[in-house]
Amino acid sequence: MSTKIPVTIAGNLVAAPELSYGESGVAHAKLRVAVNQRVQGADGAWQDGEPVFHNVSAFRALAENAANSLKKGDPVTVAGELEFRTYEKDGERREARRIVADTIGPDLRFGTAVYQRASHTAATGPDVEVQVAPEVSAAAEAPAPVYNVISKDPAVVRPFGTAAGNEMNY
Repeated sequence: MSTKIPVTIAGNLVAAPELSYGESGVAHAKLRVAVNQRVQGADGAWQDGEPVFHNVSAFRALAENAANSLKKGDPVTVAGELEFRTYEKDGERREARRIVADTIGPDLRFGTAVYQRASHTAATGPDVEVQVAPEVSAAAEAPAPVYNVISKDPAVVRPFGTAAGNEMNY
């Protein structure tokens, strides 16, 4: 029997993501995230509480992107479903829980990140190699957009780029 509950956590990676591929070629990344609760003591000072460790599983492109982007110690935010399982081992009934991730991202409260959009090529397995044919146009070889988040102030972006060429006169 399995119960799934929507959950979002923010914590630090305890180890680098472990990427593996199943028999069908589906990527699976295992992550371990430590979440520290901040508690206020009797003297009013804030301290770290006991850490809670969560096992996180990611599949397919999310698994590959997490393994390529994250490393031990990185602050992350994970959203997904909390899954509880019961099983028997050596005649004993045991319980296991994990978060099956829908999204994983760096926690930008503590730093900046550079975003690079991944290609939409469906890769299956660890030995897949993607090559661009020589007849592909120069426009298709343009670099992917890169986003830099470096300010705590809100960014104001015009909806259609620069004002030049986008004015409407009546």
